[in-house]
Amino acid sequence: MQFFIDSAEVEEIRALNACMPVEGVTTNPSLILKSGRKIEEVLEEICSLIGGPVSAEVTAEDYDNMMRQADILAKLADNICIKLPMTADGLRACREITANGHKTNMTLCFSANQALLAAKANAAFVSPFIGRLIDNGGDGLQLIADIRKIYDFYGFGTKILAASLREPGHVSGAALAGADCATLPPQLMRALVQHPLTDKGISAFAADWAKTGQIIGG
Repeated sequence: MQFFIDSAEVEEIRALNACMPVEGVTTNPSLILKSGRKIEEVLEEICSLIGGPVSAEVTAEDYDNMMRQADILAKLADNICIKLPMTADGLRACREITANGHKTNMTLCFSANQALLAAKANAAFVSPFIGRLIDNGGDGLQLIADIRKIYDFYGFGTKILAASLREPGHVSGAALAGADCATLPPQLMRALVQHPLTDKGISAFAADWAKTGQIIGG
């Protein structure tokens, strides 16, 4: 499973990319707002740091303006992936943008039927929102498993990009359910490497090493 970072904070992405397997980035209007910067500047910087797909979301709700915004965003960098809402106009734009040679990410997916439509529209990615579905009484990880089964049965090439992940268990659960990728907020990405027994082991080794009085290379 590939790891993407869900953030528009360039320095945070830079720091994580230095030590973690960051294979893509996802952004959205809320993250751009949080960054306090212009969307074009943020996306260009992120694309220069990350070689994988960088999702840039349109804000328009109608087809014509989606296409206009997608054209502007796609010109920012070769690895821009146009993020579109799971609506009828979004699906129409997805087909056209894909036909023009650009990657697309259908976002705000909450059902297997929506994921099926995204695949039929030739989306590169579909983003099921796991945490938000769970918040509303649904089973987000089961949705991942259902989409995986449908995609494998019909041979669809659309990748399942698990989104709205809230805790480490969601990440491993998405991997077990068959997600191709997962996009994580920075704090969750950092949490994956942590375990109390790891910390305990490091402390024990450090204490024993101090007793030897040795210095490696000394």
